[in-house]
Amino acid sequence: MDLDLAGKVAVVAGATRGAGRQIAVQLGARGATVYATGRSTRGQRSEMDRSETIEETAELVTAAGGRGIAVQIDHLVAEQVRALVERIDAEQGCLDVLVNNIWGAELLFSWDQKLWEHSLDTGLHILRLAVDTHIITSHFALPLLIRRPGGLVVEMTDGTAEYNRTNYRVSFFYDLTKTSVLRMAFAQAQELAAFGATAVALTPGWMRSEIMLEHFGVTEANWYDATATEPHFAISESPAFVGRAAAALAADPDVARWNGQSLSSGQLAQVYGFTDLDGSRPDCWRYVVEVQDAGKPADVTGYR
Repeated sequence: MDLDLAGKVAVVAGATRGAGRQIAVQLGARGATVYATGRSTRGQRSEMDRSETIEETAELVTAAGGRGIAVQIDHLVAEQVRALVERIDAEQGCLDVLVNNIWGAELLFSWDQKLWEHSLDTGLHILRLAVDTHIITSHFALPLLIRRPGGLVVEMTDGTAEYNRTNYRVSFFYDLTKTSVLRMAFAQAQELAAFGATAVALTPGWMRSEIMLEHFGVTEANWYDATATEPHFAISESPAFVGRAAAALAADPDVARWNGQSLSSGQLAQVYGFTDLDGSRPDCWRYVVEVQDAGKPADVTGYR
């Protein structure tokens, strides 16, 4: 792969694991300098209490061909985010790509409780983790990003605008956070266009994150074994797939054509020609509508 992002500077906010980690790595694979932020370090775990760290992510970015810089940040703390942007300005003098991937609520939302049954404190904390963090980060980062034309903001969510518009996503707080991020991408696009910058929303398909693999008791090497219990898992994709989608957007000189749009990894693979690690191009959201939600037997023929 060409190092077509050499000289570009990116922030992946929420890069400890999952999509954020692989977005950082794939940006690095194309030569970018990537500030990988998150709360979990080798010396201190976040409330999620998992083993993945931002130092590991930064090392993977460097190993892939870029320059990874790990920065421990709680994106709910405005002064920490301000300090990050000031540091990038001092060290690089510019910011080309901002990826708002902060989430951290995988263990907090309920799959089956109604709004009035769900812990209100926990629900409001989910909103803080998944919405306020994005707003705080953009507030401080955008003035640096628009300093020169061509900047890109990628708001990471779950589900396309089209799908989420007519489908209830799991539970009240999960649904609200994911649709809110879609609208934040649209709103930022309206404000950034005059400065030659672009904002989009991006969703993976059914992503094989570390937590998802653990849930099914498999690894990335034998993930297909999970289809024995969940046949539709056959459409799943590695985090590298959406990472390559984000990197393709960052390297596209005509990325402004996407401004304000809701995009998916499967959709962009058809446009930019990248593949998942196994060489396939899973088109998850089309599959979900036409096969899974339609009640048809699992069959990925024509979908990956």
